[in-house]
Parts: sequence; C-alpha cells; structure tokens
Amino acid sequence: MKTKPILTVVILAALSGAACKEQSNTTATPAKTATAATEQAAVQAEEAVKAATDEAAKAGEEAMKAAEAAKEEATKTAEAAVAEANKAAEAAADPAAATDLPAPPDVAAAPADAEKTASGLASKVLQPGTGAKHPGEEDVVTVHYTGWTTDGKMFDSSVKRGQPASFPLNRVIKGWTEGLQLMVEGEKRRFWIPGNLAYGDTPSRPGAPAGMLVFDVELISYKESPKIEAPADVAAAPADATKTESGLAYKVLQPGTGSAKPQATSTVTVHYSGWTTDGKMFDSSVKRGQPASFPLNGVIKGWTEGLQLMSVGEKTRFWIPGNLAYGDTPSRPGAPAGMLVFDVELISIQ
Repeated sequence: MKTKPILTVVILAALSGAACKEQSNTTATPAKTATAATEQAAVQAEEAVKAATDEAAKAGEEAMKAAEAAKEEATKTAEAAVAEANKAAEAAADPAAATDLPAPPDVAAAPADAEKTASGLASKVLQPGTGAKHPGEEDVVTVHYTGWTTDGKMFDSSVKRGQPASFPLNRVIKGWTEGLQLMVEGEKRRFWIPGNLAYGDTPSRPGAPAGMLVFDVELISYKESPKIEAPADVAAAPADATKTESGLAYKVLQPGTGSAKPQATSTVTVHYSGWTTDGKMFDSSVKRGQPASFPLNGVIKGWTEGLQLMSVGEKTRFWIPGNLAYGDTPSRPGAPAGMLVFDVELISIQ
C-alpha cells in the first residue's frame, strides 16, 4: 500500500472539509455563502500548504546542518588519523627521531644568571667538574653534547648517537673554541652561542642551523696538543729545494726506507702538518694524534703530485703554490689561501 505525501494529504483534507461544510449548508444558505466557503477553504488549503512547506524546509535545513556537522567531525577524525599515520611512518623510517632529547626550558634566551663574555657568548655551569686545568685552543677534546635552535628543535647530539665526539678546539665554531676553554674535565655547561660565533644568521653551509644555538656540553677529557713550531723557511722555498715544472717545490727531510712510490690512484696513510706562509698552522694530524688516510686523486693537486715523489718512511717538506692548493681566493669556506707549506711523512701505501 502506497502512502500519499504529507503535503497532498493536507491539501485533500482541507478541500474535503470545505466541501462537506458547503454541502451541509446548501439548503440553508444562498449561493453567495457557498462561494465564501469555497474561498475560505482555499485560504485554509494555502495556509496548510505553507505550513507543510515551512516544516519540510525546516526539517531539510536541520538535516543539512546535521550532515555538515557529521562531515566536519569525520574530516577531523580522518586528519587526526593521517597525522598519526605520518608520525608512525616517520618513526619507522627514522626510529631515532622519536627519541630527540627535550630542549631546556631556557632554550629561547640566556637567563639573567648566565655568565657572559665580551664576545657575546653566554654560559651556565650545570655540573661542576673534577679537574683543575682548562684545555687550550689547539688541544683535542672529547665531549658529549646536544644542540638545539632557540625554537627548541634539536639538530645534533652525540648523546643520542651514544658516541662521544673528539676534535681539536681550533677546528670547530668560534663559540665552541672559546667556550670549552672555560671548562674543566667532568664539567657540564650550557652555552648560548650567538649566530656570529656559530654558523651565522644565514649560514653558507647547506643544512647548518641558523642564528643563536644552544648546547649542553660535557667535557669528558682532553689531550694537550704537541707544540709544533713553524719551519724557519716557511715564508718561501729555500734555494736548495727541488722544483717541478708545475711550480711545486720540495725538500726531503728524512729519507724513506722503501723503494715503492704511490700512484695517483693509490690510497696513502700519512702524518702531516700545514702552515700558511706567515707561520700559522691550519691543520695537523700530528696534533690530533691520528694519521690520515685518503686516495691521492681526492686531494689538492700539490699533494697528488708531491706524494708520488715519496717512498714509505720518507719525510718531505712541500711549498705548494696557490694554484695547486685551494687558490689565492678559496671558494671553500675556511680553506687557507695562497701558498701552503706542508711537512709530510708517508707511513704506508695501499
């Protein structure tokens, strides 16, 4: 059995009622009364239609609101699910990312009780050390550390890696070179390092963090660097130095014990120290206490050429012109410019 729509039922009922009323009064009233009754019935029918239409519209509006609310709630739920799925995917791809060390509460700025130096470096001792001596600028330190940007994002941590880091103090950012000389062994200290003592406010090194950096550092130990004086002839090659067609000059300091010489594609292990012609040392494996190994075709041209002249056990001094080194105006940040002087010991050839 089919049910008639509500609107149709209302109209029929109104018309039926009006018709019955008109029929009952036919014998008692004239034709004029019948016309009035018909008009009244039409008005009632119109009102009934309007009421039914308004009710239907209201019901439709409520249904639309309910549907929109349900849609919005479903969207929020879906977005939350996607966010959780993304987090899970990131954690699966990089499990270490889920274990970042929380930033200190004062990461945004150095507190009022922090010590400040003339350079702008601020620091605060978190745990006093057990030692009495401080490392020097050229000493090799072993540390645990964690670094954050001032928005609390961790960008590096030896603690997270579970492996302390060792390096010469004069080979890191200025804030570290200055700051760690304030520390003693066993000490833990927090540093607020301004951009000009770190990587800069707009770093040239890809991926380097910008602006002020905050580090928690523990000085585990340090090793005093051996004192290595610049050669007396560091400013220029002496008259008895041998010179090649490329402009490379060299002088054997200690003869080797073998006859084999490396090729351009050989991997060599060496000890070396390097100076600029004003006598300033810029690098030394001797100071680090760790020989260096590398393929000869992966270094500056002066090394590639010069070490092929050496035999195992030999020590030689090289005067390498800028065009065979890093250039007179190096494009690599921090590279020494112009002629460089190296004392090199060839330990082995692979």
